[in-house]
Amino acid sequence: MGRGELRIHLGAAPGVGKTYAMLSEAHRRVGRGTDCVVAFVEHHGRPRTAVMLHGLEQVPRKELAYRGGLFPEMDLDAVLARRPQVALVDELAHTNVPGSRNAKRWQDVEELLAAGIDVVSTVNIQHLESLGDVVESITGVRQRETVPDEVVRRADQVELVDMTPEALRRRMAHGNVYQPDKVDAALSNYFRPGNLTALRELALLWVADRVDASLTEYRSEHGVSRIWGSRERIVVGLTGGPEGRTLIRRAARLAEKGAGGEVLAVYIARSDALTSASPKELAQQRTLVEDLGGTFHHVVGDDIPAALLAFARGVNATQIVLGSSRRKTWQYVFGPGVGATVARESGPDLDVHIVTHGEVAKGRGLPVARGARLGRSRRVWGWIAGVAGPLLLTALLSAVDLGLANDMLLFLALTVAAALLGGLLPALASAAVGSLLLNYFYAPPLHRWTIADPKNIVALVVFVAVGVAVASVVDLAARRTHQAARLRTESEILSFLAGNVLRGETGLEDLLERVRETFGMESAALLERASDVEPWTCAGRVGRGRRVERPDQADVDIPVGDRMALALTGRVLPAEDRRVLAAFAAQAAVVLDRRRLQEEADRARTLAEGNRIRTALLAAVSHDLRTPLAGIKAAVTSLRSEDVEWSEEDRAELLEGIEEGTDRLDHLVGNLLDMSRLQTGTVTPLIREIDLDEVVPMALGGVPEGSADLDVPETLPMVAVDPGLLERAVANLVENAVKYAPLGTPVLVAASALADRVEVRVVDRGPGVPDAAKDRIFEPFQRHGDAPRGAGVGLGLAVARGFAEAMGGTLNAEDTPGGGLTMVLSLRAAGGRPAPHPTAEPERQAS
Repeated sequence: MGRGELRIHLGAAPGVGKTYAMLSEAHRRVGRGTDCVVAFVEHHGRPRTAVMLHGLEQVPRKELAYRGGLFPEMDLDAVLARRPQVALVDELAHTNVPGSRNAKRWQDVEELLAAGIDVVSTVNIQHLESLGDVVESITGVRQRETVPDEVVRRADQVELVDMTPEALRRRMAHGNVYQPDKVDAALSNYFRPGNLTALRELALLWVADRVDASLTEYRSEHGVSRIWGSRERIVVGLTGGPEGRTLIRRAARLAEKGAGGEVLAVYIARSDALTSASPKELAQQRTLVEDLGGTFHHVVGDDIPAALLAFARGVNATQIVLGSSRRKTWQYVFGPGVGATVARESGPDLDVHIVTHGEVAKGRGLPVARGARLGRSRRVWGWIAGVAGPLLLTALLSAVDLGLANDMLLFLALTVAAALLGGLLPALASAAVGSLLLNYFYAPPLHRWTIADPKNIVALVVFVAVGVAVASVVDLAARRTHQAARLRTESEILSFLAGNVLRGETGLEDLLERVRETFGMESAALLERASDVEPWTCAGRVGRGRRVERPDQADVDIPVGDRMALALTGRVLPAEDRRVLAAFAAQAAVVLDRRRLQEEADRARTLAEGNRIRTALLAAVSHDLRTPLAGIKAAVTSLRSEDVEWSEEDRAELLEGIEEGTDRLDHLVGNLLDMSRLQTGTVTPLIREIDLDEVVPMALGGVPEGSADLDVPETLPMVAVDPGLLERAVANLVENAVKYAPLGTPVLVAASALADRVEVRVVDRGPGVPDAAKDRIFEPFQRHGDAPRGAGVGLGLAVARGFAEAMGGTLNAEDTPGGGLTMVLSLRAAGGRPAPHPTAEPERQAS
């Protein structure tokens, strides 16, 4: 049996027409032939709403006593027993009267949904739990009745019932919402125009957020990558510097100006470099953005502008907020900077905001911190400094005479600059070219490749040696810096992974999505196989990239053991990333193992339940089966004895005992076999249309004459059942009722029609069953109260419910008014034809 669907009519304030809209929907569904009942609707004395109830079947309410008064509440058991297709339940956030089964009405609705009943309900925006503080700040009233946001978000449909504040106030002034003596007070307090406008905005934004979630799901399913500016989604680029908090607050203010704006903060870490990011600062910025209702994301990318734009387009962002560069003026010789590049490459779909802050032009470290794996532009600048730099310096020095020593120091400085920019090879080239130029232009004899003074030979050799040594040291420092950068980046990512685990993000798909997002891949999948000869299967996959069936088809694959692999598509990652990916892959394997262990635990729990039933079966057989056998054997032995001359009365009594014992055995074995069939799922009902008066009377044959009264009208519609299963179910119900009914008080077996259902009620006047035990009595091997061992093995009701559900019906227990227990067996009417309801009023046209 599937879960029912929930539809909610959401309003900004009382009186906008939520209940009226819900009842209008009910009339439309009834007109289409849907079995729809009013489980609970409160019209608050509003005539137009009350008129809409005409023509709809209403489940009678139950009244609960509380503090000397009687309060009407929804009769949950009656609705479950009636089992309509659709139930109308007003005021989802209502708090039930103490003594009810559930504390909140939304919990009653959850039970209806779990029973497969569709529910249409209503709620106001001020009753959402997360908005309590906001609503109190607007209206000055703290809402006592709330409903968790998740309950409303899980609804299959949320329909906004909207009305302008002016129209609502006119409706109130006309007396259509409150009684005339309350209108003036309401209009001057809670229903002020400002309050209504703010509440309306909350409702509109909440619904817009839900619509956006549906749009995101649609875009993902259909592979839409182009930005749809349906709402403001603002991406904040963080560097880990102190200006990040300013940017986040600025983005939050921009989001507040738009319709349901959203803030996404992203920090892009280089895979091969050390940045000036402070882990402590990043943690504070993450807390800040989450406090402001945004989300924090961590992405790895060597090209920061490209990675930032790819992330923004991936989340369908409309704006990017960046801070003014912290680089000093001279550092712009290395490029235009991230902000200018992002603005140039953003295109017409993305707006880029450059925000000033207190850290502008204060510097963010020398570019030497980028490590040994330099970008192409760095290497080009290094070779220019190493080859063209000495030529340019020679041209400049031709105008002045500084002496050979100073000339050599300048060329040495140029060699160090080439090492800083391009690494070892450009520095060696600079040293070689510089030594040749020093020899030709500045060492006597001039403009000759020979050297006259041996001291100059030593100077040139020392110059080359120092240049090579400095270049080697700088290159070694760059390699060490690169290693430190790798370790720091890996630690940031692993720390982020550990934080996700601690926050409970342990789903396999969530973890794969984190891998895909972190490394900027198109898709991520976890593949596995049972053995080396078995084909690979996909245990989990996220992303929109191409599907891979084997690890060798992926751009990156990380083995996890012998029979599992993490496969990524999108681009080839450097070898250094495999260590971090291995940690993700290992965690993915752990998550998969945990999920399977949970499944095995569930199966073990099922097996344990089966073992419990088998143990109870053996216990029942050991006593309840042996007792009638012993009685039968004793009676037969007595009859066969030749030592005693039995009178006709004695013989009749012994034969009667044998017959009773045999009947008891037959009933016991029948129930045991039926329960075994139900437990193994081998009950296959043969459904056909039949009249109840053909089956129910036959079910009374197993009880003493006069112990049960029958009331099955001939006008009832036919039912779609398996006659054999129905007879057995009713027989068990009647035998159980007779067992507990007082002597001389017959059990009543009555049937009636209700919409497209037919109910069979077995009513007794016995001791009854407490509410807490009503479900437990339908479990196998359960005897209620102090029933003696001879009363049976406790299978009758379990078999009856199992047969009822196999035929598409339900079986529930209710209290008999005046004392006792009523078993309600609800069956489907043949053809699904709605049965006439004797108390239903004809539909009236709403005025």
